Amino acid sequence: MAAARAVAGLVRELLREEAPSRIAAATEELFQAAGSVAVAEGSAAEVEESAVNLWNWAVTKHTGSVISDEQRAKLRFVACRLVCLCEGSDPPEGTIRRQILMSMKTGKGWIDIGKAELADGFLEIAVSSIEKLYAKLLKRSNDEADIHVHKADVEKDLFKVLSYQAESAVAQGDFQKAVMCVQRCKDMLMRLPKETCYLSILCYNFGVETYEWKRYEQSSFWLSQSYEIGKMDMKYSTGKEMQAKVLRLLATAYLEWDCNLYLDKALKAINLANEESLHPAGFFLKVKILLKSGASDEDINAAVAEFLHHEVSLDFCLNTAKLLLEHGRESVGFDFLKSVAERFEASPDLGKITLLHIEFLLQNKRELLAKQKVEEIIIGHYTGKQLLPETLNQLHIILWDRAAKKYEAKSYSEALQWYNYSVSFYTPGQIDQNLAKLQRNMASCYLHLKQLDKAKEAVKEAERCDPNSIFTQFSVYKIAVLENNTDKAVEAVSAMGKLAEKQFQPEDKLLVDGNAGTDLLSLAAQIALENEQQVVAIKALEYLSERSQDCQQVFAALKCLVRLMLSKVMAESEERRGKDIDSMLTYLTLAHKRLAEPFTEENLSGDRRILEAHWFRKVAWNLAVQFQNCPEKMRDFFVLSFKLSQFCPSDKAVLIAQKTCLLMAAAIDLELGRQQVTPSEQMELLTQALQHLQACKEVWTVLKLTGDFTKDPTDTLLLLYEFEARAKLNDPTLNNLMESVWEQPQIEIKTLEIIASLAMESPARYPLLCKKALKSALNLHRKQTAVDAVRFSKCLHSLINLSLPSGVTDLDACVLQEAWGYFEDALSVVSSTDAYPEMEILWLMTRAWNTGIFQYSVGKYKEAEQWCGLGMRFLSHLGSLKKSYEGHMIGLYSEVLDKLDRAKGLPCEE
Repeated sequence: MAAARAVAGLVRELLREEAPSRIAAATEELFQAAGSVAVAEGSAAEVEESAVNLWNWAVTKHTGSVISDEQRAKLRFVACRLVCLCEGSDPPEGTIRRQILMSMKTGKGWIDIGKAELADGFLEIAVSSIEKLYAKLLKRSNDEADIHVHKADVEKDLFKVLSYQAESAVAQGDFQKAVMCVQRCKDMLMRLPKETCYLSILCYNFGVETYEWKRYEQSSFWLSQSYEIGKMDMKYSTGKEMQAKVLRLLATAYLEWDCNLYLDKALKAINLANEESLHPAGFFLKVKILLKSGASDEDINAAVAEFLHHEVSLDFCLNTAKLLLEHGRESVGFDFLKSVAERFEASPDLGKITLLHIEFLLQNKRELLAKQKVEEIIIGHYTGKQLLPETLNQLHIILWDRAAKKYEAKSYSEALQWYNYSVSFYTPGQIDQNLAKLQRNMASCYLHLKQLDKAKEAVKEAERCDPNSIFTQFSVYKIAVLENNTDKAVEAVSAMGKLAEKQFQPEDKLLVDGNAGTDLLSLAAQIALENEQQVVAIKALEYLSERSQDCQQVFAALKCLVRLMLSKVMAESEERRGKDIDSMLTYLTLAHKRLAEPFTEENLSGDRRILEAHWFRKVAWNLAVQFQNCPEKMRDFFVLSFKLSQFCPSDKAVLIAQKTCLLMAAAIDLELGRQQVTPSEQMELLTQALQHLQACKEVWTVLKLTGDFTKDPTDTLLLLYEFEARAKLNDPTLNNLMESVWEQPQIEIKTLEIIASLAMESPARYPLLCKKALKSALNLHRKQTAVDAVRFSKCLHSLINLSLPSGVTDLDACVLQEAWGYFEDALSVVSSTDAYPEMEILWLMTRAWNTGIFQYSVGKYKEAEQWCGLGMRFLSHLGSLKKSYEGHMIGLYSEVLDKLDRAKGLPCEE
């Protein structure tokens, strides 16, 4: 009971809705709920009222196009179900009649929206309700007359229900049930003659449906039934035209079913159709059946002769002629065409007959006769018998098609003949794109025949008619290449390149699917290469690589360009190479851009993409090595090689190549930054170097996982390059970088020496870092089993220079003490080896002596004695140079000592 009331509530809500979206949602909710509802006693009246209101509302809304056919079917389903559930044990006549109507319409609604399986239950309810109604009517009947009236009354509804059941059965493929239902309907036609037309058309519709489903046996049955029913009562028949239509489809069904087995039945059906009502389709079908049956020419002649006794259109006659000629009945076909020509002699469409005649003459290889016909048309064209524009266009198509076939067969002279026929219809000076195309085609023929002057004339005429066509420019290009006119060829290919952005339909058999513009550029490049015109070929390939959407075509063009340009560069002097090297950079950049684009397997497979990337990265690498004398280009090629390698699988070889490319790029940027550049240029180069180094670090981290790289200097190079870049950029993170360096246990002396040098290389100035690096290097030198005196001397030299800068007068005692230690280190090594460079010993001696003299000059005699004494100690280790300095220094040193002695004897002053 609650469920029934809930459904009634949903109905009331729906009836108040106006918004289509809410109506759709409420309809679906009702449809789902109605499937499980049961009506309890006491609520039947309320539910029945809701159902009737719902039914009427659905009718109104569907009429106003508020609800769809499917929504109406669902609402009918709900209303009908509710009404059926409310039926009592002995419903009144009115209720039963309403139930019959609602069940019939609900079932028909499901059939109309293609859900016949949902209709059957409601149609069965309708039949059951009809039986109840008939039984109720019989109870109150008193005589035979009343019984007949009641029977007629219910039979009308039963007839409809049975026809709907037949429709449902056909839709569900239940042929036997459909036949049974239709047979019961046929049995009622004696009492319901007015339904004859309806039942005949219903069977015809079944025939059409089953024919479309290729169920020819069932189709022939239904069509036969339709024809028979149509004959049952002439007063209510479908009419002769409809009967003929049924028979024509029946004949066609027999032909499709089994042409050989049912040929006689097909012929009989079409003869009956033509007797019922003459129609061109009937004549045509009869000829078709006769042709399939292998009838004699006489029989077919007799059949087609019937056409000319009736009003038929020219197009119909032409279709019949085509049918005859396609079935090899040339004699009958050509005779028929003559008859048709006589009949339609005054028609403006007469040319269509001649065109068909020409077509079939050509098909049957009767070319001479076809030419005669064409020449007759040309004469007629200039004597007042012009073809209609549409027919003339069709003639041009025939002539061009014939010419194209001759061209493909390399019969260029004959192709020109057919093209010339087409030219005959154009007036001198006429401007027409088709004429331009015609002239281009003729030019191609002349070129094959080595008739260059005639080809040039044809191309000139094409330019006059259509100068902005890429095909015209291609023709100009071909002539220019053959004449070895490079400037003209480049001009033409440039025009083609600009026009190639537009989409064209191919007009040449050489051009396949795709963009005709880029196909033409590809062909242009091929022609230039075949004629050894490298400059022209490069221009064509450049436009092709920029315009083409075909990846394979682009990569092929770019490969060819790289090879051509490289051979050109190698033949040039270094001064003239710059522009061409830039071109190769452009080609490789374009290759990278195309590889980076999204691709499909059809356009570029994954394997193919990898192969292309490998080719271009290796080329970029080789070009980088090739142009070592041009650092900027070398760097750019290395960077491109790295970028291209990113489309390759990251195996060990590729990772090594990537690492090397990035290291080289960073090294070149640093080198360029050391040269005479502006501060902003230097900053840009150093920043760029850091970017390369960061990418290199990432690659190097992955690469180290693939094997043992303990002897590889990459870590050291990365450190030195990064230190130089950050130092010269005055990067605040430099100290963080160096913290990790000081912690390294295995750092090499040379690395520390280079860091020290870089720390003071302009614009960097980090004396503390430099000193720390040199001290670390000095400590490592000391730990060596055999000290490298030369390198030790240089390290010490740098440290002393930092500690005792030239020109500084006011030196702190701590600074002097630090410097003294370095001199002591030097003296210990000098004392222990003869390998210490003599010039370095001289320098040490001079610096120590000068420091002592400076102390002497400011009255610091004790310090002066120490430093001068230190200088004298180095003097004793000089070799050949000792005599040059010994006398002078001993004299001065004695003077210093004397001054010191006197200073000691003076009283202290406050």
